[in-house]
Amino acid sequence: MQLLFPPQDVLINMNTSEAVARLNQQLPLKKRQSDLPEAYRRLHQSILWQLVREGRALNRDEIADQLGKQELEPFLQRVAGDDLVVLDQAGSEVLGAYPVTTEQTPHAINVMGNSIFAMCALDAVSVAPMFDASVKISSHCHLTQAPVLIQMRGHEIIDVQDSAAVQVGVRWQMPVGDAAHSMCMEMVFLQDESVARQWQGDDQDSMSLFSLPAAVDFGAAFFKPLLD
Repeated sequence: MQLLFPPQDVLINMNTSEAVARLNQQLPLKKRQSDLPEAYRRLHQSILWQLVREGRALNRDEIADQLGKQELEPFLQRVAGDDLVVLDQAGSEVLGAYPVTTEQTPHAINVMGNSIFAMCALDAVSVAPMFDASVKISSHCHLTQAPVLIQMRGHEIIDVQDSAAVQVGVRWQMPVGDAAHSMCMEMVFLQDESVARQWQGDDQDSMSLFSLPAAVDFGAAFFKPLLD
């Protein structure tokens, strides 16, 4: 039986289309967004822009102003149920929409003058190309806790402090509940190739490594269509 993603060295440098296809099997954000009613889809895009432009999501009153009060709860239930947004514990307010959130994570970002967070390492390197913005990322290596500091402008990596060999590790798994609190926890920065190989071990089938430029290509291809 031929595997769709064979456990070979190609997984270390998986090409962009393969990586996007595999992630879409687990978290098909674009398909879910495309299936929304047009008003919901546009509002989801507005939430994304609001998070990076203002450093916060649209609140309940703002959502109701755009959709009408009668559509507020159906909208929140639909987009949260589709895991297009993450809500607070009360299920009342939007905290984030992939790839960005106001909820604290290990991946702090500064974008358009706002300090917010990315859901995971892959999300962090996706924000600059997705919004064609300048972004500073402050995170750390998943294994050693060494700082990972990256500056980007659009698709370009401007600077990586201390190490140009940072890798992004992705453990492929289906979300349990929302992806932000399950599979995103296993998409991580690793300070260099040696540490990355240690993290991956012998499990190349379910744990893939991406160089920083490859991760940017992957993330941009996965997330940018959400703004189309």
